Amino acid sequence: MHGQFAWYDLVTPDVAAATKFYPAVTGWGTMPWADGAYTMWAANNQPLGGIAPISREQSAQGIPPHWLAYVAVGDVDSSARTASALGGQVLHGPEDIPDVGRFAIIRDPQGGMVAIFRSSNASDGGWDGTPKSGHFSWHELMTTDIDGALRFYKGLFGWDKIEETDMSPGERYLEYGLNGKMFGGIYKRRPEHGDMPTSWTFYVNVPDLDASVKAVKRQGGKVMMGPMEVPGGDRVAMCMDSQGASFALHQRKAATSAGGRKTAKKSAKKTSARKTSARKASAKKAKQTARTAKRGASGAKKRATKKSSGSRRTAPKRRSRGRGRR
Repeated sequence: MHGQFAWYDLVTPDVAAATKFYPAVTGWGTMPWADGAYTMWAANNQPLGGIAPISREQSAQGIPPHWLAYVAVGDVDSSARTASALGGQVLHGPEDIPDVGRFAIIRDPQGGMVAIFRSSNASDGGWDGTPKSGHFSWHELMTTDIDGALRFYKGLFGWDKIEETDMSPGERYLEYGLNGKMFGGIYKRRPEHGDMPTSWTFYVNVPDLDASVKAVKRQGGKVMMGPMEVPGGDRVAMCMDSQGASFALHQRKAATSAGGRKTAKKSAKKTSARKTSARKASAKKAKQTARTAKRGASGAKKRATKKSSGSRRTAPKRRSRGRGRR
């Protein structure tokens, strides 16, 4: 469905290390695509993303490991034009992936990167906001302009504001989604973040956050913040994998009482301060991503992108070399 998150690529220099790290942390399995040139992530035997290796040329350009999300659209070309008309920039494409679909990589007016995708398989959709263990469950945007970002993504994907919370005096946290289902949050870069560029963080829903955090450390990753409780009673941790790509873990609270929500909100200011510390720790990598986004996007041409259906959902497939809270 138009506007739903549909796929996630890990752009990394070490595929073997990634396939060792993430299954231990998230419980994912892996699946080969076609000739095995592209590896897919799977939760409960359902493909949800893949791995796009960083080439030597891209490493030389300074492109760091990172995650890139794909959002389903009804018409890639039309959506690319809309993105440009709304003040965004098309970094790559639109381009066809034979027997898979069509995609493009765009940058929003504040600098956040996301991909748009239309599958060749009419039955392929995206995530409707219903929580699933092992799948991505929250998509968080740090930006310089909350309202400007929402205008852009509402115009492009139809996302609406569902709720807004004051995390601390003067600090808004806007939750967005489609049809009443929350997809994620948007918050404004704070002065302490310096000139950090706009960036996305994607959260994986795990059944046991403490066990996953231990696995992050055991597999050579870093826990940048948490585990901690957030407003609503869920628990999260901000992490970095063994190659330096940022991601987050999310454990849902089965039922949140009114008292629990009130208690969680009281801790929001402390939570916000700890987020600042974690963001500072990853600032260098975020800056590298922003400086090299345009060059890196041109490398996407050497990579294929998306899922296979039913028993084989359409997956982002590589032709040769690739690129890229709650």
